[in-house]
Amino acid sequence: LKVGTAFEDDVAVGSMISEEQVQRVEGFLERAKGEGAEVVTGGETLGTSGYHFKPTLVANPSQDSETVQREVFGPVVHLIRYRAADLEDLPRRINAAGYGLTFGIHSRIQASIDLVARELAVGNVYVNRNMIGAVVGAQPFGGEGLSGTGPKAGGPRYLHRFATERTLTIDTTAAGGNASLLSLNEEAVG
Repeated sequence: LKVGTAFEDDVAVGSMISEEQVQRVEGFLERAKGEGAEVVTGGETLGTSGYHFKPTLVANPSQDSETVQREVFGPVVHLIRYRAADLEDLPRRINAAGYGLTFGIHSRIQASIDLVARELAVGNVYVNRNMIGAVVGAQPFGGEGLSGTGPKAGGPRYLHRFATERTLTIDTTAAGGNASLLSLNEEAVG
């Protein structure tokens, strides 16, 4: 994936928000490696202007470590392998972290897919595909818990989150109006 500025058409990964955020991601990766995780690819800044960080894959982190229990705001993906015997407990452990934006599973076993999709408290479950690129209006995107609440971007109730309903009620009798006019039905008026 090409990393660079958003002004370039062929860039897939833009810059991070600040130097402080880059340092947080670097610190996260150091903690993950200290806990036995392997940085398979990426994990470093680029020598360009701006806050560019190579897309990073972290494999086999401890599922109970802080590095898996917190969100990482950077181009970092965790790859967690699990034993088939542990699958039924996996959604509970993931849900306990409180985050629930996106989850991806690669499996040919439909029962495993069904279990994960049913039990995980996440906004999106992607099966046997990449986990990015939701098209607004066609594929709603949003999370649950600490990863977002409310309507999903592009979902059927998305527009409502930007609206505020207001009601104006006027007592016409206070201004000398004829309140009986408000109770007339169409037949009486016509």
